[in-house]
Amino acid sequence: MTKVPKYWNKAKKYLSKNDKIMAKLIKDYRSPSETVLISRRDIFFSLCKSIIGQQISIAAANSVFLKFKKKCNNRINAKVVSKLTFSQLKKCGLSRQKVLGIQSLAKQTIDKSFNPKLINRMNDEEAINYLSNLRQIGRWSAEMILLFTYNRPNIWPIQDIGLLRAISKNYKKKYLPPQKFVSLLQKRFSPYCSVATWYLWRSIDPEPIQY
Repeated sequence: MTKVPKYWNKAKKYLSKNDKIMAKLIKDYRSPSETVLISRRDIFFSLCKSIIGQQISIAAANSVFLKFKKKCNNRINAKVVSKLTFSQLKKCGLSRQKVLGIQSLAKQTIDKSFNPKLINRMNDEEAINYLSNLRQIGRWSAEMILLFTYNRPNIWPIQDIGLLRAISKNYKKKYLPPQKFVSLLQKRFSPYCSVATWYLWRSIDPEPIQY
């Protein structure tokens, strides 16, 4: 685990100055909740967790992930996962497509056709496109990886239902909020959209979100 991003305090001041609603949210949700963006810095682990959690409830995802972790003997890495059979992975509660996605990720990590080190040299959009080439990883999953694993400061995941709900709630907009308004907030919050996103999520969720 790493510490809260260095830009966090600077981002709070910037967002508070530029938006009164964000200023209130930042005041309402002070530490220790701000530890949300502490990162594992383990891209393979995070991608597996992302694939497992797709289109199922948080409770179901946690249950499946614990079975997967146990099957890996608590060592979730490409080498260990590559030795698991389709049947073994399926018994964890994974769908066929998720099994294939995790097997593909392990294979590409081992043969280096997927090289996470390259991501550090990419801008956000390049990194999203690179991650989206992986099986079972779409734009939303790639954005979550950049936000929570790499702690990129300016991620604005407009496909995220929670973010859109939070915007509607806090800015008194109908659900779904108008695209024009969502884009306006993005401009207002840049270059710290990731921090704004987290505070908006926090306003509708009793527990800090973590991936």
